Amino acid sequence: MTAPDLPAAKVLLVDDLQENLTALEALIRAPDRAVLCARGGEEALALMLDHDFALALIDVQMPGMDGFELAELMRGTERTRHIPIVFVSAAGRELNYAFRGYDGGAVDFLHKPLEPVAVRSKVNVFVDLYRHRQRLLHMQADLERAVRVRDDFMSMVSHELRNPLNTLFLQAQLRRRMAAAGRLPTVADFQQMVARDEQQIISMIRLLDDILDVSRVRTGKLAMTPAPMDLADLARRTVEAMQEQARTADTPLALEAPDTLPLVGDAQRLQQVLINLLTNALRYGQSRPVMVTLRATADEALLAVRDQRPGIAPADQERIFQQFERAAATSNVPGLGLGLFISREIVQAHGGRMELRSTPGAGAEFTARLPLPRP
Repeated sequence: MTAPDLPAAKVLLVDDLQENLTALEALIRAPDRAVLCARGGEEALALMLDHDFALALIDVQMPGMDGFELAELMRGTERTRHIPIVFVSAAGRELNYAFRGYDGGAVDFLHKPLEPVAVRSKVNVFVDLYRHRQRLLHMQADLERAVRVRDDFMSMVSHELRNPLNTLFLQAQLRRRMAAAGRLPTVADFQQMVARDEQQIISMIRLLDDILDVSRVRTGKLAMTPAPMDLADLARRTVEAMQEQARTADTPLALEAPDTLPLVGDAQRLQQVLINLLTNALRYGQSRPVMVTLRATADEALLAVRDQRPGIAPADQERIFQQFERAAATSNVPGLGLGLFISREIVQAHGGRMELRSTPGAGAEFTARLPLPRP
Protein backbone atom coordinates (compact mmCIF):
# COMPACT_ATOMS: atom_id res chain seq x y z
CA MET A 1 0.00 0.00 0.00
CA THR A 2 1.51 3.34 -1.00
CA ALA A 3 1.15 6.57 0.94
CA PRO A 4 -1.70 8.04 -1.18
CA ASP A 5 -3.75 4.90 -0.40
CA LEU A 6 -3.61 5.28 3.38
CA PRO A 7 -6.91 4.37 5.03
CA ALA A 8 -8.94 6.84 7.06
CA ALA A 9 -7.41 7.68 10.43
CA LYS A 10 -9.46 6.33 13.35
CA VAL A 11 -10.34 8.40 16.42
CA LEU A 12 -11.74 6.77 19.57
CA LEU A 13 -14.27 8.61 21.78
CA VAL A 14 -14.94 7.25 25.26
CA ASP A 15 -17.80 8.63 27.38
CA ASP A 16 -20.57 7.01 29.39
CA LEU A 17 -23.17 9.49 28.08
CA GLN A 18 -24.42 8.93 24.53
CA GLU A 19 -25.33 12.62 24.08
CA ASN A 20 -21.71 13.58 24.77
CA LEU A 21 -20.45 11.04 22.26
CA THR A 22 -22.90 12.26 19.62
CA ALA A 23 -21.96 15.90 20.12
CA LEU A 24 -18.21 15.23 20.06
CA GLU A 25 -18.46 12.99 17.02
CA ALA A 26 -20.32 15.69 15.10
CA LEU A 27 -17.64 18.17 16.14
CA ILE A 28 -14.61 16.25 14.86
CA ARG A 29 -16.10 14.35 11.91
CA ALA A 30 -14.09 14.74 8.67
CA PRO A 31 -13.70 12.87 5.33
CA ASP A 32 -10.19 11.65 6.18
CA ARG A 33 -11.09 9.97 9.47
CA ALA A 34 -13.37 7.39 11.06
CA VAL A 35 -14.82 8.00 14.53
CA LEU A 36 -15.56 5.03 16.81
CA CYS A 37 -17.38 5.41 20.14
CA ALA A 38 -17.32 3.46 23.41
CA ARG A 39 -19.61 3.84 26.44
CA GLY A 40 -17.02 2.63 28.95
CA GLY A 41 -13.48 1.40 29.57
CA GLU A 42 -14.13 -2.27 28.80
CA GLU A 43 -15.79 -1.43 25.49
CA ALA A 44 -12.94 0.93 24.63
CA LEU A 45 -10.29 -1.75 25.30
CA ALA A 46 -12.19 -4.20 23.09
CA LEU A 47 -12.19 -1.68 20.23
CA MET A 48 -8.46 -1.03 20.68
CA LEU A 49 -7.75 -4.73 20.22
CA ASP A 50 -9.36 -4.61 16.76
CA HIS A 51 -8.37 -1.14 15.53
CA ASP A 52 -5.33 1.10 15.31
CA PHE A 53 -6.26 4.57 16.57
CA ALA A 54 -4.66 7.91 15.81
CA LEU A 55 -6.08 9.43 19.00
CA ALA A 56 -8.31 8.60 21.98
CA LEU A 57 -10.50 11.28 23.62
CA ILE A 58 -11.46 9.88 27.02
CA ASP A 59 -13.89 11.30 29.55
CA VAL A 60 -12.42 11.29 33.04
CA GLN A 61 -15.54 10.83 35.18
CA MET A 62 -17.10 7.51 34.18
CA PRO A 63 -18.77 4.92 36.42
CA GLY A 64 -16.87 1.70 36.94
CA MET A 65 -13.53 2.22 35.19
CA ASP A 66 -12.74 5.93 35.04
CA GLY A 67 -10.56 7.62 32.45
CA PHE A 68 -7.38 7.48 34.53
CA GLU A 69 -7.74 3.74 35.07
CA LEU A 70 -8.35 3.19 31.37
CA ALA A 71 -5.24 5.20 30.52
CA GLU A 72 -3.17 3.16 32.95
CA LEU A 73 -4.31 -0.07 31.30
CA MET A 74 -3.55 1.37 27.86
CA ARG A 75 -0.03 2.36 28.87
CA GLY A 76 0.61 -1.11 30.25
CA THR A 77 -0.26 -2.88 26.99
CA GLU A 78 2.10 -2.99 24.01
CA ARG A 79 -0.67 -2.70 21.42
CA THR A 80 -2.24 0.44 22.94
CA ARG A 81 0.57 2.29 24.67
CA HIS A 82 1.39 4.35 21.56
CA ILE A 83 -2.14 5.83 21.25
CA PRO A 84 -2.16 9.53 22.23
CA ILE A 85 -4.71 10.26 24.99
CA VAL A 86 -6.62 13.51 25.41
CA PHE A 87 -8.65 13.65 28.61
CA VAL A 88 -12.01 15.41 28.64
CA SER A 89 -13.41 16.59 31.99
CA ALA A 90 -16.29 18.65 33.32
CA ALA A 91 -14.44 19.20 36.60
CA GLY A 92 -12.81 22.47 37.51
CA ARG A 93 -9.39 23.47 36.29
CA GLU A 94 -7.58 22.51 39.47
CA LEU A 95 -3.94 21.98 38.61
CA ASN A 96 -3.65 18.78 40.61
CA TYR A 97 -6.46 17.20 38.61
CA ALA A 98 -4.81 18.11 35.30
CA PHE A 99 -1.41 16.97 36.53
CA ARG A 100 -2.86 13.59 37.39
CA GLY A 101 -4.01 13.30 33.81
CA TYR A 102 -0.60 14.17 32.40
CA ASP A 103 1.03 11.83 34.88
CA GLY A 104 -1.29 9.10 33.57
CA GLY A 105 0.12 9.52 30.07
CA ALA A 106 -2.20 12.11 28.54
CA VAL A 107 -0.87 14.42 25.84
CA ASP A 108 -3.53 17.08 26.48
CA PHE A 109 -6.48 17.98 28.68
CA LEU A 110 -9.78 19.49 27.53
CA HIS A 111 -12.29 21.08 29.87
CA LYS A 112 -16.03 21.16 29.38
CA PRO A 113 -17.79 23.07 27.99
CA LEU A 114 -15.64 22.34 24.97
CA GLU A 115 -14.54 25.05 22.56
CA PRO A 116 -15.22 23.71 19.04
CA VAL A 117 -12.27 25.47 17.37
CA ALA A 118 -9.82 24.24 20.00
CA VAL A 119 -11.14 20.66 19.85
CA ARG A 120 -10.95 20.48 16.04
CA SER A 121 -7.48 22.01 16.05
CA LYS A 122 -6.11 19.50 18.57
CA VAL A 123 -7.69 16.52 16.83
CA ASN A 124 -6.37 17.70 13.45
CA VAL A 125 -2.85 17.95 14.85
CA PHE A 126 -2.84 14.39 16.19
CA VAL A 127 -4.48 12.96 13.08
CA ASP A 128 -1.88 14.70 10.90
CA LEU A 129 0.92 13.33 13.07
CA TYR A 130 -0.55 9.85 12.82
CA ARG A 131 -0.85 10.03 9.03
CA HIS A 132 2.68 11.37 8.74
CA ARG A 133 3.93 8.45 10.85
CA GLN A 134 2.00 6.00 8.67
CA ARG A 135 3.53 7.48 5.53
CA LEU A 136 6.99 7.07 7.01
CA LEU A 137 6.25 3.46 7.89
CA HIS A 138 5.03 2.77 4.34
CA MET A 139 8.08 4.50 2.88
CA GLN A 140 10.30 2.38 5.09
CA ALA A 141 8.47 -0.79 4.01
CA ASP A 142 8.77 0.23 0.34
CA LEU A 143 12.49 0.91 0.80
CA GLU A 144 13.05 -2.45 2.49
CA ARG A 145 11.11 -4.16 -0.29
CA ALA A 146 13.20 -2.36 -2.93
CA VAL A 147 16.41 -3.44 -1.21
CA ARG A 148 15.20 -7.05 -1.14
CA VAL A 149 14.28 -6.88 -4.83
CA ARG A 150 17.70 -5.40 -5.64
CA ASP A 151 19.52 -8.09 -3.68
CA ASP A 152 17.43 -10.87 -5.24
CA PHE A 153 17.98 -9.35 -8.68
CA MET A 154 21.76 -9.17 -8.26
CA SER A 155 21.79 -12.75 -7.00
CA MET A 156 19.75 -13.97 -10.00
CA VAL A 157 21.88 -12.04 -12.50
CA SER A 158 25.08 -13.44 -10.99
CA HIS A 159 23.67 -16.96 -11.16
CA GLU A 160 22.38 -16.61 -14.73
CA LEU A 161 25.67 -15.15 -16.00
CA ARG A 162 27.82 -17.64 -14.12
CA ASN A 163 26.41 -20.66 -15.97
CA PRO A 164 27.28 -19.61 -19.56
CA LEU A 165 30.56 -18.07 -18.43
CA ASN A 166 31.57 -21.30 -16.68
CA THR A 167 30.73 -23.24 -19.84
CA LEU A 168 32.84 -20.91 -21.99
CA PHE A 169 35.70 -21.15 -19.47
CA LEU A 170 35.62 -24.95 -19.50
CA GLN A 171 35.57 -24.96 -23.30
CA ALA A 172 38.62 -22.68 -23.35
CA GLN A 173 40.45 -24.94 -20.88
CA LEU A 174 39.64 -27.99 -23.00
CA ARG A 175 41.05 -26.36 -26.14
CA ARG A 176 44.19 -25.26 -24.29
CA ARG A 177 44.83 -28.82 -23.15
CA MET A 178 44.18 -30.16 -26.64
CA ALA A 179 46.61 -27.62 -28.09
CA ALA A 180 49.25 -28.41 -25.44
CA ALA A 181 48.93 -32.10 -26.28
CA GLY A 182 49.19 -31.38 -29.99
CA ARG A 183 45.67 -32.72 -30.62
CA LEU A 184 43.76 -30.55 -33.07
CA PRO A 185 39.98 -31.01 -33.25
CA THR A 186 38.35 -32.23 -36.42
CA VAL A 187 36.29 -29.79 -38.47
CA ALA A 188 33.06 -31.34 -37.13
CA ASP A 189 34.28 -31.11 -33.51
CA PHE A 190 35.39 -27.53 -34.04
CA GLN A 191 32.00 -26.61 -35.49
CA GLN A 192 30.27 -28.13 -32.46
CA MET A 193 32.52 -26.15 -30.12
CA VAL A 194 31.76 -22.92 -31.95
CA ALA A 195 28.03 -23.67 -31.90
CA ARG A 196 28.14 -24.23 -28.13
CA ASP A 197 30.08 -21.01 -27.66
CA GLU A 198 27.57 -19.10 -29.74
CA GLN A 199 24.68 -20.51 -27.71
CA GLN A 200 26.23 -19.41 -24.42
CA ILE A 201 27.03 -15.96 -25.79
CA ILE A 202 23.47 -15.58 -27.12
CA SER A 203 22.13 -16.51 -23.69
CA MET A 204 24.18 -13.76 -22.05
CA ILE A 205 23.21 -11.21 -24.70
CA ARG A 206 19.51 -12.00 -24.18
CA LEU A 207 19.95 -11.68 -20.43
CA LEU A 208 21.58 -8.27 -20.75
CA ASP A 209 19.00 -7.16 -23.33
CA ASP A 210 16.20 -8.07 -20.91
CA ILE A 211 17.81 -6.01 -18.16
CA LEU A 212 18.18 -3.04 -20.50
CA ASP A 213 14.58 -3.41 -21.69
CA VAL A 214 13.28 -3.28 -18.12
CA SER A 215 15.17 -0.03 -17.65
CA ARG A 216 13.72 1.32 -20.91
CA VAL A 217 10.19 0.39 -19.85
CA ARG A 218 10.61 2.23 -16.54
CA THR A 219 11.81 5.37 -18.30
CA GLY A 220 9.31 5.16 -21.15
CA LYS A 221 12.09 4.63 -23.70
CA LEU A 222 11.23 1.16 -25.01
CA ALA A 223 11.62 2.05 -28.69
CA MET A 224 9.20 0.74 -31.29
CA THR A 225 9.64 0.99 -35.05
CA PRO A 226 6.36 -0.13 -36.63
CA ALA A 227 6.34 -1.02 -40.31
CA PRO A 228 4.38 -3.31 -42.64
CA MET A 229 5.40 -6.92 -41.97
CA ASP A 230 4.24 -10.51 -42.36
CA LEU A 231 3.57 -12.02 -38.94
CA ALA A 232 3.20 -15.53 -40.40
CA ASP A 233 6.67 -15.38 -41.96
CA LEU A 234 8.11 -14.08 -38.68
CA ALA A 235 6.49 -16.94 -36.75
CA ARG A 236 7.88 -19.56 -39.17
CA ARG A 237 11.42 -18.14 -39.00
CA THR A 238 11.33 -17.89 -35.21
CA VAL A 239 10.00 -21.40 -34.65
CA GLU A 240 12.63 -22.76 -37.04
CA ALA A 241 15.37 -20.90 -35.17
CA MET A 242 14.12 -22.37 -31.87
CA GLN A 243 14.05 -25.97 -33.10
CA GLU A 244 17.60 -26.70 -31.94
CA GLN A 245 16.77 -25.48 -28.45
CA ALA A 246 13.61 -27.59 -28.55
CA ARG A 247 15.59 -30.69 -29.54
CA THR A 248 18.02 -30.06 -26.68
CA ALA A 249 15.03 -29.90 -24.32
CA ASP A 250 13.60 -33.07 -25.94
CA THR A 251 10.42 -31.13 -26.69
CA PRO A 252 8.45 -31.41 -29.95
CA LEU A 253 7.78 -27.91 -31.29
CA ALA A 254 5.18 -27.28 -34.02
CA LEU A 255 3.59 -24.31 -35.77
CA GLU A 256 0.13 -23.88 -37.23
CA ALA A 257 -0.17 -20.65 -39.23
CA PRO A 258 -1.61 -19.27 -42.47
CA ASP A 259 0.64 -18.64 -45.45
CA THR A 260 0.66 -14.93 -44.74
CA LEU A 261 -0.72 -12.51 -42.16
CA PRO A 262 0.03 -8.83 -42.87
CA LEU A 263 0.52 -6.61 -39.85
CA VAL A 264 1.94 -3.20 -38.98
CA GLY A 265 4.40 -3.66 -36.13
CA ASP A 266 7.99 -3.80 -34.96
CA ALA A 267 9.14 -7.15 -36.31
CA GLN A 268 12.19 -7.35 -34.03
CA ARG A 269 10.14 -6.66 -30.91
CA LEU A 270 7.37 -9.08 -31.87
CA GLN A 271 9.95 -11.76 -32.53
CA GLN A 272 11.28 -11.03 -29.03
CA VAL A 273 7.79 -11.71 -27.65
CA LEU A 274 7.55 -15.07 -29.43
CA ILE A 275 11.06 -16.07 -28.36
CA ASN A 276 10.24 -15.23 -24.73
CA LEU A 277 7.02 -17.27 -24.83
CA LEU A 278 8.76 -20.22 -26.47
CA THR A 279 11.70 -20.07 -24.06
CA ASN A 280 9.29 -20.28 -21.12
CA ALA A 281 7.37 -23.13 -22.73
CA LEU A 282 10.57 -25.11 -23.29
CA ARG A 283 11.77 -24.42 -19.75
CA TYR A 284 8.58 -25.35 -17.98
CA GLY A 285 7.00 -27.77 -20.45
CA GLN A 286 8.64 -30.91 -19.02
CA SER A 287 9.58 -32.21 -22.50
CA ARG A 288 5.94 -32.29 -23.61
CA PRO A 289 4.85 -30.93 -27.02
CA VAL A 290 4.65 -27.16 -27.52
CA MET A 291 2.31 -25.74 -30.16
CA VAL A 292 2.46 -22.27 -31.71
CA THR A 293 -0.71 -21.13 -33.47
CA LEU A 294 -1.33 -17.99 -35.47
CA ARG A 295 -4.74 -16.96 -36.75
CA ALA A 296 -6.67 -13.81 -37.57
CA THR A 297 -10.10 -12.57 -36.57
CA ALA A 298 -11.90 -9.65 -38.15
CA ASP A 299 -9.69 -7.10 -36.37
CA GLU A 300 -6.97 -8.98 -34.49
CA ALA A 301 -4.02 -11.30 -35.02
CA LEU A 302 -3.80 -13.99 -32.33
CA LEU A 303 -0.34 -15.43 -31.72
CA ALA A 304 -0.53 -18.19 -29.12
CA VAL A 305 1.99 -20.54 -27.49
CA ARG A 306 0.53 -23.56 -25.71
CA ASP A 307 2.50 -25.96 -23.55
CA GLN A 308 1.53 -28.95 -21.42
CA ARG A 309 3.16 -27.86 -18.19
CA PRO A 310 1.49 -28.68 -14.85
CA GLY A 311 -0.45 -25.44 -15.19
CA ILE A 312 -0.47 -22.08 -13.42
CA ALA A 313 -2.69 -21.49 -10.41
CA PRO A 314 -5.24 -18.65 -10.76
CA ALA A 315 -3.57 -16.77 -7.89
CA ASP A 316 -0.28 -16.68 -9.84
CA GLN A 317 -1.61 -15.78 -13.28
CA GLU A 318 -1.35 -12.00 -12.85
CA ARG A 319 1.71 -12.08 -10.63
CA ILE A 320 3.94 -13.82 -13.17
CA PHE A 321 3.60 -10.86 -15.55
CA GLN A 322 5.39 -8.65 -13.01
CA GLN A 323 9.13 -8.06 -12.91
CA PHE A 324 11.30 -10.86 -11.45
CA GLU A 325 8.26 -13.08 -10.87
CA ARG A 326 7.92 -16.73 -11.76
CA ALA A 327 5.49 -19.50 -10.91
CA ALA A 328 5.91 -20.42 -7.24
CA ALA A 329 6.64 -24.08 -7.88
CA THR A 330 9.37 -23.42 -10.48
CA SER A 331 11.88 -21.22 -8.66
CA ASN A 332 14.67 -23.70 -9.56
CA VAL A 333 14.19 -23.04 -13.30
CA PRO A 334 16.74 -20.66 -14.86
CA GLY A 335 15.75 -17.11 -15.77
CA LEU A 336 15.23 -13.70 -14.20
CA GLY A 337 11.46 -13.61 -14.49
CA LEU A 338 11.56 -10.70 -16.97
CA GLY A 339 10.36 -12.28 -20.21
CA LEU A 340 6.61 -12.09 -19.60
CA PHE A 341 6.85 -8.57 -18.19
CA ILE A 342 8.75 -7.32 -21.25
CA SER A 343 6.49 -9.25 -23.64
CA ARG A 344 3.34 -7.70 -22.22
CA GLU A 345 4.87 -4.23 -22.46
CA ILE A 346 5.76 -4.81 -26.12
CA VAL A 347 2.30 -6.12 -26.99
CA GLN A 348 0.61 -3.23 -25.18
CA ALA A 349 2.88 -0.78 -27.04
CA HIS A 350 1.38 -2.24 -30.24
CA GLY A 351 -2.11 -1.50 -28.95
CA GLY A 352 -2.72 -5.14 -28.08
CA ARG A 353 -2.92 -7.24 -24.94
CA MET A 354 -1.53 -10.44 -23.47
CA GLU A 355 -3.82 -13.20 -22.26
CA LEU A 356 -3.15 -16.33 -20.22
CA ARG A 357 -5.43 -19.33 -20.01
CA SER A 358 -4.38 -22.10 -17.66
CA THR A 359 -5.74 -24.51 -15.10
CA PRO A 360 -3.59 -26.66 -12.82
CA GLY A 361 -2.76 -29.93 -14.56
CA ALA A 362 -3.98 -28.78 -17.97
CA GLY A 363 -1.08 -26.76 -19.38
CA ALA A 364 -0.94 -23.05 -20.20
CA GLU A 365 -1.64 -20.94 -23.28
CA PHE A 366 -0.17 -17.44 -23.65
CA THR A 367 -1.77 -15.36 -26.40
CA ALA A 368 -0.65 -12.04 -27.85
CA ARG A 369 -3.66 -10.27 -29.35
CA LEU A 370 -2.47 -7.65 -31.86
CA PRO A 371 -4.70 -5.21 -33.76
CA LEU A 372 -4.78 -5.67 -37.53
CA PRO A 373 -4.52 -2.67 -39.87
CA ARG A 374 -7.89 -1.34 -40.87
CA PRO A 375 -8.74 -1.34 -44.59
